[in-house]
Formats: sequence, C-alpha cells, structure tokens
Amino acid sequence: PSKPGPSFGDTGTGMLMAITILGALHDRQRTGKGRRLQVAMQDAMLHYMRTCFAVQARTGKAAQRRGGKTVMGANAPSGLYQCKPYGPNDWIYVMTSRANPEHWARLMKLFKREELIEDPRYATGPARLEREAEVDAIVTEWTRQHTKEEAMALISGVGVPAGAVFDTMELQNDPSFEKRGIMQVMEHPSGPFKMPTWPVRVDGETARIKPSPQLGQHSAEVLSAWLGVGADEIDALKRDGVL
Repeated sequence: PSKPGPSFGDTGTGMLMAITILGALHDRQRTGKGRRLQVAMQDAMLHYMRTCFAVQARTGKAAQRRGGKTVMGANAPSGLYQCKPYGPNDWIYVMTSRANPEHWARLMKLFKREELIEDPRYATGPARLEREAEVDAIVTEWTRQHTKEEAMALISGVGVPAGAVFDTMELQNDPSFEKRGIMQVMEHPSGPFKMPTWPVRVDGETARIKPSPQLGQHSAEVLSAWLGVGADEIDALKRDGVL
C-alpha cells in the first residue's frame, strides 16, 4: 500500500459533509425541521473507492493494487511513462480510453508508428491488454526522447489525455495557476506568502486570500469591546506580561 499525496481524508470528508449540510438546510426551508449530521472519515473514503468496488463486483475478487495503472485495467496504454532527463519526477501519465478507440491511432501517428495502428497485435483494446508490456515499451521509447512538459503538450495536442508529473515546487511556480488566480501571493505580516486559494469560482472569480490573525493580534479589541477594559489597563496588562 502507498499513501496518496493529497489529504483525501480531511478535505474529501469535509466536502461530503458540506454538501450534506446544504441539502439539510434546503430541506429545513421546506419542512421547518433540522437534521443532526455525522460523518466518519473512513466511511467517507469508501465513497471515493467506487471504482475499486465496481471492479470487485465485476470480477468477484478483491480489486488488485496496480500502482500507476488504472484499477479497472481495461485499457492500454495507460500509466506512468519516463521522460528525460530521467529524474525522480520526470514522468508523464498517459491514459487511453476504451470508449475512444481513436486514442491508439492518434498516439501512433504522433509517434510516427502508423504501421502499428492496424497491426492485429495492437489494433484492438483486448489485443493491447494482452501485450500491455509491449505497448508500454512503445510509449516509453517515445516519451524518453522528450521532457514531460514537451510530451504533455504533444500528446494532449493530438487529443489523448496526458499530464506531466509535477512536484509541489513545480506546481507552485507554474505560471498558469497564478494567471488564473488559483495560486495567489498573500500579503502576510511575516512577508509575502504564495499558496492556492479555494478552487471554486464564484461569479467567475476566485476568492482572494487574506492572512489569518497573528497570535494576540486582536486581544486589545476583544478586551475593550467585550469586557470594557480601558486602554490604560490593557497597557498595564501588556507591561506585566499578562498579554
């Protein structure tokens, strides 16, 4: 088993609860009755495993772990392919769909291997699955001649799903995210800080990120507005180390 990089448990569970809250609020407007909502992270993660359970239902066996391959295991080529300069993150994920037989032909035209389009060894989805290792070798031979950025642009350019494997630094410095307002530079009291905003646009706009309050930033306002403590007393509390 391999731990996924993103925090599916925290964020995924929260999003499922948020949409359930919205449904409960809508129902309350209609019926006048509230709801008590509970969710367990483990239960929420089952929701995101629907493809794995679908494989089990189809085969009658537990879904196998397939690393970078799709758990459905129904199409080839599909998976991670190495790119130059062959570093730890120099990979591209390519996926062809069993619902679109044109993907194979498009790849072979791009690779200048048109003779393989109608080759009976690879012409159909089942045939390619039987020779998946050979198919992967054909794709890898081509991808290793390109950087992941070049390969992504070329493969997606002919209508085949493909995405370069980016590490966090590459994602943070990718100009497209900043241009579209997803990655933002927040003016923080400790200095500028770059981070992603909430991904959902509202009326076509992304939410602007603001810094959270620093420790004790609003102590004086709270003591004054909530407790009626005067400015002189607040200054004395600060001098005595209470605040």
